[in-house]
Amino acid sequence: MNAASLDIRAGVAHDPAIPRARRLRAYWTEARYESVRMLRSPGFSIPFLGLPVLLYLLFAVLIAGAAAKNEPGVAPFLFTGFTVFGIVGPGMFGFGVIVATEREQGLLRFKRALPMPSAAYLLAKVVMAVVFATIVMATMLAAGLTLGHLALSIGQVLSVALIGILGSVPFCALGFLIGVWTPARSAPAIVNLVYLPMLHLSGLFYPLPKVLKAMAPFWPAYHVQRLMFNAIGLSAEGGSVTHIAVLAGVTVLFGVLAVRRLAKVG
Repeated sequence: MNAASLDIRAGVAHDPAIPRARRLRAYWTEARYESVRMLRSPGFSIPFLGLPVLLYLLFAVLIAGAAAKNEPGVAPFLFTGFTVFGIVGPGMFGFGVIVATEREQGLLRFKRALPMPSAAYLLAKVVMAVVFATIVMATMLAAGLTLGHLALSIGQVLSVALIGILGSVPFCALGFLIGVWTPARSAPAIVNLVYLPMLHLSGLFYPLPKVLKAMAPFWPAYHVQRLMFNAIGLSAEGGSVTHIAVLAGVTVLFGVLAVRRLAKVG
């Protein structure tokens, strides 16, 4: 590999002469092993795959089952709230905590010496979060349609599933920004300081007071839930285009800031 092909500033080795097939295989291999690694980590996979559906069954089926059955809007509100809760975690913690830890352990410096595409490391973590979001959507839809008194058409099921899967990407960017700015020891606390307030202040689980409701649109989780509301026919503030634009802006802004920080500090 010649000196010009080594992009130290970007953080990894990159050889433009690598054939496209080998480049794609490198992306695929990195993404596959990252997903398998996190699925095989009980401390990561069990909370993020099991907790959303278990909490949903507890609150939406056992505690609020009668209201979900008899009052229109309760079942989809609870379903969307716990679904968004499920898709937020893998991206935020998978980037916020894991990137901070791997950066501090020197794994990113090791990656620079490997002849792999520069974006493979980050793309693999995005794919991992999307894989987790896909599993969460599958389990939540199965629970909602069979036990949660959720009535959706096939088109609505597909729309909600797509929103949930793609809606996990902005939280990857948010977690990435945290991961490149915080040391490994502080990263779990910092992620939780953003993650937990966002879940409650977005209005995912219960109606908010007027003052807090006005601030809910500042949280990306709010916009993902409103997109789901629009997809299943519930009344939601703002159109789908607005919510998509906000989520896209969050992803680009946080992603660019995180990449610039990573290029500076490694």
